[in-house]
Amino acid sequence: MDRPVAETDLEFDHRPETDQSFENALEKARNGDRLTVEDGVELLTTGTDVAGIDWRRKEQVLEAADRRRQEVVGDEVTFVANLNNNVTTACTVGCLFCNFKDSAHTFEHEYDGETAGFTKTPADSREIVRDAVSRGIYEVTSVSGLHPALVLDEEHREALEAHDAPRQIDYVPPDRYETDPGTYVDQLRAMSVDGVHVHSMTPEEAAHARRGTDWSYEEVYRRLKAAGLDTVPGTAAEILVDEVRDVICPGKIDTAGWLEAMEAAASVGLGLTATIMYGHVENEAHRVMHLAEIRRLQERVDGAITEFVPLSFVHQNTPLYEHGVVSGGATRDEDELMIAVSRLFLDNIDHVQSSWVKYGDEGGLKMLTCGADDFMGTILSEEITKRAGGQYGEFRSFDDYVELITSIGRVPVERSTDYEERRVIDPDDPPFGPQLGPKADGTPLLEPDERPLPADD
Repeated sequence: MDRPVAETDLEFDHRPETDQSFENALEKARNGDRLTVEDGVELLTTGTDVAGIDWRRKEQVLEAADRRRQEVVGDEVTFVANLNNNVTTACTVGCLFCNFKDSAHTFEHEYDGETAGFTKTPADSREIVRDAVSRGIYEVTSVSGLHPALVLDEEHREALEAHDAPRQIDYVPPDRYETDPGTYVDQLRAMSVDGVHVHSMTPEEAAHARRGTDWSYEEVYRRLKAAGLDTVPGTAAEILVDEVRDVICPGKIDTAGWLEAMEAAASVGLGLTATIMYGHVENEAHRVMHLAEIRRLQERVDGAITEFVPLSFVHQNTPLYEHGVVSGGATRDEDELMIAVSRLFLDNIDHVQSSWVKYGDEGGLKMLTCGADDFMGTILSEEITKRAGGQYGEFRSFDDYVELITSIGRVPVERSTDYEERRVIDPDDPPFGPQLGPKADGTPLLEPDERPLPADD
């Protein structure tokens, strides 16, 4: 309610207003009753009868969420040994919340200038992942820009090249670019090294992989799974309310398209995660409506969503901030309430993640007392948040995890992507390193002299 937002002409149909009391919503949350959207709005705003966030009420919500967390998953805090390998920053969508992308035309041979971005070939991706797997990681996450030369596979390329107006369907042949990214199938096969778990192909990327055809999302995800895809990150969700999407990402698929893709991925046997990206132009009603969409989706996919990841909008260096649409991101109070209400509202998703990339160490630990139970992963590379102006670095060692998690009296647990494998770590038995991966033997991922320098404040 008190997040700084610039004066804009935005008028939304949905506002954070209800005709019930905060106390009734809190009582339902404490009792474990299923919450309505109106309940969620009351908890997220700390009552629509007050201006701003009421500190006393906020603490009551956080306490209820932390108690629910303990009941559902106990005192374990999980994390995973993973690598981010984003294939390209080239993109044509132009989302106003993003500073990860670079205009795709700047990668073409004929462009008279330089680009700060990158594109990796499948061979590049394989080398990067192979090195990381040899160090002990066992998950590679890949989320990339929508490069006009990227296609699902060679059959897809043939279909797009036969189109009368390929640029109208966002296709440019790879020979127009300095670097050929290959196909999505090529990239996934390249990253499938020694049984590593490949977590990739968001609904937006799946839409890009079927553009210009009448192929279903099921067909696209079936081919991707055959190429090595294991699970689908539920990013590109932002806010699953179209009046918000029309402002911040009008070029992306709509809410119905995102949900259709996620259901299709689950239908071919792929696991899912889900996210929300909050703290920009949306209000609390939109946030809870998003939670309701995720809860209904989890029911339709029979529990395929393993975790929910609230992502606080990093506003620096983004068009929304530079154009004066917003004057900042979410406040720390809002961050804490978003974690807490996610835990209370999503009664069919066991795990809620705290992002140290978004919140930092101190903030990330605080979120673990507000209902979160997962603390992300080692992330040997993290470009997206950093390019948007994030301040909190790009690598987390097992030593860091053990020290941080035990500092709040919780139990550090190494986990697999799907949470099926777990290893409780004894803080009195160093050295600490991954053991769940195909080549993991407990050795630290990086030696001290390989660790990245801390980010500047």
